[in-house]
Amino acid sequence: MNRVELCAQLNDIPVIAAVKEDASLQKALESESLIVFLLFGTACTIEGIVNKVKEAGKIAFVHIDLVEGLSSKDGAIDFIRQYTRADGIISTRAGQIKYARRQGLATVQRIFAIDSKAIDNIGNQVALSDVDLIEVMPGIMPKVLKIVMEKTQVPVIAGGLIRDKEDVISALSAGAVAISTTREEIWFM
Repeated sequence: MNRVELCAQLNDIPVIAAVKEDASLQKALESESLIVFLLFGTACTIEGIVNKVKEAGKIAFVHIDLVEGLSSKDGAIDFIRQYTRADGIISTRAGQIKYARRQGLATVQRIFAIDSKAIDNIGNQVALSDVDLIEVMPGIMPKVLKIVMEKTQVPVIAGGLIRDKEDVISALSAGAVAISTTREEIWFM
């Protein structure tokens, strides 16, 4: 799955269900969200979790930085690619993003916009990774979302602290292609 295909999916339904525990997974699978960000699991359980997402006809992204038992080495990407049906990965690490793209996985680079220096360095981070999509956190800062889009020319997902419909509309109006949230009520808006 490439950037164009991902953006087409997000154009239809711009809300991504971000799941950080097994108890929320079923609700995510019942939601209209086409894409599910998996923010939990272990090396022993991630295959089964991804299978549930795929069996529900959804696109599965595994946040490899958050899967217990996976390292920050290329072997973690190889493991996800060989032993799961994941469509892509999420990571804060440019090296893993770049390797995952070479292995045919779709990629989302999670970037924390915590200060001016972080914003100034976003262009460099993204250039190193050749990422499909960027997830900017927190996603409730429309001005920052616009700056990131200008610096990178990469589609942006607004994530983190998205609490209500107003936040969703604000992020999408600022140009984000989607929002990601763990708030279940937003998955059903």
